[in-house]
Amino acid sequence: MSNAENCIIIGSGPAGWSAAIYAARANLKPLLFEGAMTEENRVMGRFPMGQLAQTTEVENYAGFPSGKLKEFLESAINPSRQYMFPPVEEHAHAVTGPELMELMRQQAVNFGTRIITDDIVSVDFSRRPLLLHTSENGSFETHTVILATGASANYLGLPSEEKFRNKGVSACAVCDGALPRFRNKPLVVVGGGDSAVEEASYLTKYASKVYMILRRGEMRASKIMQQRAFDNPKIELVKYSVVDEVLGDDVDPRIGVTGVRIRHVESKETRVLDATGMFLAIGHTPNTKFLGNQVETRENGYIAWKQPYRTITSVEGVFAAGDVADDYYRQAITSAGTGCMAALDAERYLASAGIH
Repeated sequence: MSNAENCIIIGSGPAGWSAAIYAARANLKPLLFEGAMTEENRVMGRFPMGQLAQTTEVENYAGFPSGKLKEFLESAINPSRQYMFPPVEEHAHAVTGPELMELMRQQAVNFGTRIITDDIVSVDFSRRPLLLHTSENGSFETHTVILATGASANYLGLPSEEKFRNKGVSACAVCDGALPRFRNKPLVVVGGGDSAVEEASYLTKYASKVYMILRRGEMRASKIMQQRAFDNPKIELVKYSVVDEVLGDDVDPRIGVTGVRIRHVESKETRVLDATGMFLAIGHTPNTKFLGNQVETRENGYIAWKQPYRTITSVEGVFAAGDVADDYYRQAITSAGTGCMAALDAERYLASAGIH
C-alpha cells in the first residue's frame, strides 16, 4: 500500500490536463494515462490529447486571441512535440486544437505530472487502494482516481464521413460553426432530436441555410424545440432521408466538403445538397466501458455526480470530470473547469483521509 499513487488521472483532454496541473501544484505527484496510439482509439476519437486534438481552430477558449501565436507556441512547447502543429497561415484566426492541448500538456509536465501513453482497460474499485489494469504497463494502485475519459461523438460510419473529418464534417456546432469555411454557406445537420435542433439553430447564426436530415417524417425533439425549427426561416427539414455520401475535395483542406448526397428511405432516390459542412447530432457515447459498471451512471450512461457542485462519484476516492460526466455543455472550457474541481476534490479527500 505504501507504493500506491496519490492520484491517477485517466484521460488527456482539457479535463485531464487541468486536473493534472492542479494536482501537481498540490504536490500530489499525479500520474496521467493519456491513452494509447491505437487504430481503434483513432477511429473512436479516443486518441491521446482528446477530441480537441482532432479539431482545427479553437476560437472560443479564453486567452488565445489571434496574434503572434506562432512565436509563443515555438517558445512554450518542446520542439519534439511540435510535429502536430499546422502551418501558421492555416489558422490565422485562433489557436488550433492540437496546439491548445500541447500547451496544457506542457504546463502539466512543467509542474511534475508523469505521463504514460497507455490505456486503462479495467479497474477494481472494490478494494483499497484502488486498482487499475493497463494494456501494456501492468497494474497500478492508487488512493484516488480522476476519470476524464470524455465521450465519443456518434458518427454514421461512412468512409467519406471519416475522410472529411475536420474538413467540413463535425459533431460540434458550438465548437466549429463560426469557422470561416461555414460562414454564409449552406450546411447540413443530421439528426432530429433536441440536440439536433440546438445545433441547427446555432448554425443559422452563420450559415445561409441549414438542412436538417430526418430519417422519419417527424422530429424526435420536444414540441417546443420542434417549433423553434419550424419558426426559423433558415432551417429546412428534409424528411424520410439518410446521408448516402459526403462529397468534396479531401486533398485540399481549404476546400473540404462541397456537398452531401442523401437517399430517400422509401423511394431510394438520391440527390445532392450543396453544403460546405455536415454536422452530426446523433448523440455521444461516454467512454466508460472499461469501468465495468463499477461506477454509478445516469440513464444515458454518463457518470453521475453524487453531490451538487462536486465531482464526487458513487465510489469513494473516484472523481469524474469533463464530458464523461457532462452531457449538457460539452465544451473545452467547462471540461477544464471540472478538471480543476476534480483535482481539488481529490486533494481534500486525501487530506481528510490522512493520506496526504
